[in-house]
Amino acid sequence: MNIQTTNRLTAAESALIEAYNAQLGDLPGDGDVLVARDRLLDELKKAGLPTRRIESWHYTDLRNLLRAVPAAQAAPTLDLLAPIVAGSDVLPVLQGIASAARAPDGVTLRRFAESLLDGSAAASLTATGEDDAIGRINGSFVRDGFALVIADNAELERPLEIQAQHGAGQVHTRFPVTFGAHSKATVIERHASASADGALVSTISELTLNDGAEITWIVLQQQGAADSHLGQMRINLGANARLRLFVINAGGKLVRQELRVEVTGEGADLTLRGVNLLGGDTHTDVTLVLGHNVPHTASTEIIRNVIFDRARGVFQGMIRVAQAAQKTDARMACNTLLLSDEADFSVKPELEIFADDVLCGHGATVADIDRNHLYYMLSRGIPQNKARAMLVYAFVAEIVEELEDEVLVEALENIISAWLEKHA
Repeated sequence: MNIQTTNRLTAAESALIEAYNAQLGDLPGDGDVLVARDRLLDELKKAGLPTRRIESWHYTDLRNLLRAVPAAQAAPTLDLLAPIVAGSDVLPVLQGIASAARAPDGVTLRRFAESLLDGSAAASLTATGEDDAIGRINGSFVRDGFALVIADNAELERPLEIQAQHGAGQVHTRFPVTFGAHSKATVIERHASASADGALVSTISELTLNDGAEITWIVLQQQGAADSHLGQMRINLGANARLRLFVINAGGKLVRQELRVEVTGEGADLTLRGVNLLGGDTHTDVTLVLGHNVPHTASTEIIRNVIFDRARGVFQGMIRVAQAAQKTDARMACNTLLLSDEADFSVKPELEIFADDVLCGHGATVADIDRNHLYYMLSRGIPQNKARAMLVYAFVAEIVEELEDEVLVEALENIISAWLEKHA
């Protein structure tokens, strides 16, 4: 006799389905978009939220960690924050809705809601694989964002700050950006919370760098203490493209930041630097899947983590080198300061290499503050708390300084210092 089992939905899974049904008539999109949304929600309903049994979610049991989903709420009155770098061009997205903004010269700007309404966004509303819970959630609920096209040979004089700010409730945004050939730009993707109440935030940024583009992209995540942040970047690098990607996580109760990168043009170069500042009873997961698919490409990834209190962190880094990708140079390192006996950090670096002429490697360290360094500072009259804070700051500021832009470096270092003063 065959026994049929049913997949019992958790409270969060049921709430997502109910929220979709309640919002269906209000979500922007034409018929093709609606079909795509229905398909993604049906996939989510059948698979459920991922558990430890899904390898890529082994250290972040989303079905267990995401206990509840807040109801959608009307947009609160939110004031724009001062840009991280004074004089930046700011693109506001308040409570998931893009506000009026002026595009700088060389940039074509469009609200993502318009792409949903005319159906041109339907093809992008897909999951990248069976384990892509973020793609399914975001594609089902996304309402707005910004779509940008930077012209060939354009060079933006000022940083462009996408300022995504929210209150409580649910916020689902998307930012497809195409950088033209030989364009140059610095973009700051900033996520901030204006409410102490918990929110569910999902966001997907889709970056396409055409041949010769040189781009710096910074993700600054400063969600509230009760917020859940599900972020994903889908990146494609063309020939001789250069991407410097900085990811800073300094908030959120539950955070999953996925970086899915495909290197498809010869001579492309990816530099990834990450800083995870974790405290309290929080969980933050940064997962990288990087595919080197053509010859003569390079990538370096350095992740620095600082863990206080009962925080838990994860870094998963997968580098895949295709058989055709000869002369690949790929190096990855994850370094962690574990500053509490109750804290936890899991590291899972991986290499899959099918080419035979490559330079690839990875490494990971987990340690407390070096006692010799601490003793040296104490012997010179520096109080212990201040000495520890200075050593922690130096540990993470070292890689921020690689940005070279003095104004931007100072702004980010001030954010890191303020977080350490609060938590150290």
